[in-house]
Amino acid sequence: MSYQDPEPSRTPGLEPGGGVPPGETPPGEGSVSGIAHKEAGPAPKWVPAVVIGAIVLLVVLVALFMLVRVFLMASD
Repeated sequence: MSYQDPEPSRTPGLEPGGGVPPGETPPGEGSVSGIAHKEAGPAPKWVPAVVIGAIVLLVVLVALFMLVRVFLMASD
């Protein structure tokens, strides 16, 4: 099915130039039909645990790195 924009000269409620007066609803827009949109399902239950684990591991590694730097600087 091919949908085209409404003909402005035959569309009721339009002012000259294609404007819409206050209180009127503008004509609907054309749409693309026949295109399927598939939404992703929910993430598996293990994904949040892995993400949180990776963040905790990163924080621990950064903290260890900083502690090692402090001890190395203190021993100089």
